Amino acid sequence: MRNLILILGDQLDCGSAAFDGFDPATDVFWMAEVQEETTHVWCHKLRIAYFLSAMRHFREQLRNKNYPVEYHELQVRPGKDRGTSFAAILEQDIKRLRPAKLIVVEPGDLRVRESILAAAKRGGVEIEVREDRHFYCSIDQFHKYAKGRKGLLLEFFYRDLRKKNNILMTEDGQPEGEKWNFDHDNRKSFGKLGPGNVPAPKRFRPDRITQDVIALVEQRFSNHPGNLDHFDLPVNRRQARGFLKHFIEHLL
Repeated sequence: MRNLILILGDQLDCGSAAFDGFDPATDVFWMAEVQEETTHVWCHKLRIAYFLSAMRHFREQLRNKNYPVEYHELQVRPGKDRGTSFAAILEQDIKRLRPAKLIVVEPGDLRVRESILAAAKRGGVEIEVREDRHFYCSIDQFHKYAKGRKGLLLEFFYRDLRKKNNILMTEDGQPEGEKWNFDHDNRKSFGKLGPGNVPAPKRFRPDRITQDVIALVEQRFSNHPGNLDHFDLPVNRRQARGFLKHFIEHLL
């Protein structure tokens, strides 16, 4: 194996940097459901089910392309898992699969980043951390922006990005609408009568994969808050685009 390519639960995108240079003949994708990501911060059942269902649907999308995928599923009984964290499971798979290198897109959580880097070090394998292209600003770019500044106010950082990327800017370099934000307007209430008749969001009936996840969450995470009686969220790219289209056309 040349590269073991890690895909985290909030990086389910075939256009991400994880796919750059991917060769199904020598590379393998790696995904893992781990308990730590549901209990490190006490999670609502809906969030757990949503993440796991989206991950499993993405796994099937990759397999339908005949891409090799190593995938660790949470079991109903915690003792059946191969570990409780990314690091624990990854270290086992480094020994078993013996990749020449690990590849991961920059994790959005520093705790997860350090855990993965530590696992690679203990496993004696090289790791490449790639930039996450889903953001307007990379971590290195932010370091350059922040260097030498006495204070860091989000509003000024936001304005800087608007200018650099020409987002809602006029030809003479001023913000559209003559103001940088309209937060004050957004705080106004609808009044006593409310917003009126608002159409319901687009809903999706759980398929077999989602039903399996719901059953898992209800059994394994029964003491977590919330319930899954009416789970109807989009769990793959096609559904998400449909959800967004409906929202823009009928609710926005």
